[in-house]
Amino acid sequence: MLTQSENELLTRTGPGTPMGEVFRRYWMPVVLSWEIEEPDSPPVNVKLLGEKLVAFRDSTGRVGLLAEACPHRCASLWLGRNEESGLRCAFHGWKFDVDGNCVEMPNELAETDFKHRIHATAYPTVEMGGVVWAYMGPREKMPPPPMFEWTQVAATHREVNKTWEECNWLQGLEGGIDSIHSSFLHRSITGQNNNAGLSGLRARAIAAKLDVDVTDYGFLYASLRALGADEGTYVRSYHYVMPFTQIRAAQNETTGQKRIHGHMWVPSDDENQMVFNWYYSFGDRPLAEEEWRSRQPTFAGGEQNAEFRKLRNKDNRWLIDRAKQRTESFTGIEGINTQDHAIQESMGPIVDRSLEHLGSTDRAVITARRLLVDAMKTVAEGGDPPGTGDSYYHVRAIERVLPPGEDWRAKLHPEIYPELALV
Repeated sequence: MLTQSENELLTRTGPGTPMGEVFRRYWMPVVLSWEIEEPDSPPVNVKLLGEKLVAFRDSTGRVGLLAEACPHRCASLWLGRNEESGLRCAFHGWKFDVDGNCVEMPNELAETDFKHRIHATAYPTVEMGGVVWAYMGPREKMPPPPMFEWTQVAATHREVNKTWEECNWLQGLEGGIDSIHSSFLHRSITGQNNNAGLSGLRARAIAAKLDVDVTDYGFLYASLRALGADEGTYVRSYHYVMPFTQIRAAQNETTGQKRIHGHMWVPSDDENQMVFNWYYSFGDRPLAEEEWRSRQPTFAGGEQNAEFRKLRNKDNRWLIDRAKQRTESFTGIEGINTQDHAIQESMGPIVDRSLEHLGSTDRAVITARRLLVDAMKTVAEGGDPPGTGDSYYHVRAIERVLPPGEDWRAKLHPEIYPELALV
């Protein structure tokens, strides 16, 4: 349980807030590359940590991320013309390059031109994994690029998308790293895997022991579910990479497919977030077309609209079907991710964590909160928070059924615990 003051600190990420200063020390996903795919294509609105921004790709393919308000009279640069390596304000024609430099001021005479003194707020960007990332912190503290393994595999081996979630970012993160919920929230009543419910080992063993090991990037944790005296233990490992990323196993429990997936819960403002979802193969085989397409949301009357809002949302109560809740799935809500969002959004824009009563399976949630609180103190004192190095670049999440008593650390993660692998 958190106090109300601690909850306030963790959930507020706007400019000048302690948690906002932590977020500004990391690379954050901004837009999917295809949103600004072509040079000189229309700019895209972005809201990140409470700041209104515009992203655009210039004539040479460079990506810019600027404050939306033009430095002249504060008109929206989203209305601007993306042309000849700059974004030109539609109000008076002032033009800015991807670095925020004012390169043209056509409404001024030559003798009164002062473009060299004008600079729009601009944030550095990198592009990898089909995503544009931005860094909003002090330049001298910029971390190495966000080279998660999924960003480095071929495009044929990954799928990435995003969804607008209408609640505070911490509700999304905590829902994701709460591994036991999948045995209930995503449970199939019929025993059939589908988009409304899951079956398999997580449906059989609904109670779990949680092990959490703190690392220099966040923590590695595992849920251990006893299957029976002669069947062993189903172990599923996860990584939490500070401040908003979860990596989780997706080897389909028994088939051994080399798949991993995860989420990044990125604050738009204090009551909204954009959830980036990714899935990739770390083996030789690319994702099959059907597998790739099944994870790509549909637009124009499908699962999301052009603003990435869910068709099933809090305004229509996520289109819950009470009849299906009795006969098919634990929730009666279509879509595994939508089930997550429904629970998290149902708590309200910012949940009051002082009302909670936590249990042993909340260990990962408790540890994440402690790391985030410590990170605020570290940044305030001028230090570097966890996860700003490169140690997370090659971590993988693995799931296996192990014989009773076998050490999951040595079996699943010998690269992290080499001393155990030698025993």
